[in-house]
Amino acid sequence: MSEAALPLNDRGLAYGDGVFETVLVRDGTPRLWDAHLARLTRGCERLGFPAPQRDELDQLPARAPAGLSVLKLIVTRGSGGRGYLAPADPEPRLLVQHLPFAPAEARWREGVRVRHCALRLGIQPRLAGLKHLNRLENVLARGEWSDPDVAEGLLCDSDGQIIEATCMNLFWQRNGRLETPRLDRCGVAGTLRQALLDERSIAEVEAMPARLEQAEALWLGNSLQGLWPVTRLDDSDGHALITWTIGETHRRLQNDAQRLLGYPSLT
Repeated sequence: MSEAALPLNDRGLAYGDGVFETVLVRDGTPRLWDAHLARLTRGCERLGFPAPQRDELDQLPARAPAGLSVLKLIVTRGSGGRGYLAPADPEPRLLVQHLPFAPAEARWREGVRVRHCALRLGIQPRLAGLKHLNRLENVLARGEWSDPDVAEGLLCDSDGQIIEATCMNLFWQRNGRLETPRLDRCGVAGTLRQALLDERSIAEVEAMPARLEQAEALWLGNSLQGLWPVTRLDDSDGHALITWTIGETHRRLQNDAQRLLGYPSLT
């Protein structure tokens, strides 16, 4: 298993048969590294092929350019097999990319406007939580809006329960309690989400989207951008449902995320 170009018969290209990670790296030091590698390994195991060796992966962040960057890791099952039938002895392929990165700092400070999406996520517990290569639902959902003032779209599953945003996890505070959607049937279990769950008392819940309109505060977050406080939530037609003013409640959880990712605290 090694870094390689992607041939046309790769199963990741043909079928989305693989997993990926996007890791924040600062001057060669990765953030939430153990969590990223744990999820990568878990994804490979659940799909049924071996994960890259830890010592091989541990060498990659040091190759990043100086400053802030993103290390993208893609692991596919490799080539072979017949149609959907996977090869009995797969030879996984690891692809590595280093990209310059700058977070959207204005969104930390000013917050964001988000909307509900019409698309519904399919329920598939065997893939729930994984960052697998089958991301067509997210692509279609992101195509539902072009307004640059809308930062993200929120997704429900086919039963109507709120799950996540197109590329971020979702958190809210309701009646003083922090909550996040349960992700045992679909959705991506983010590494920042897990780090916050490990540090804070955050309940994993099943909730319909109307629950968000009862929240004192709402955030979106991932391991690259940190947490964005939400200041306005729209329906799927662009009509405002509720607005929030950023306050101390928003900043407390947001600053936990800032610290975990090595970003400055906010006031």
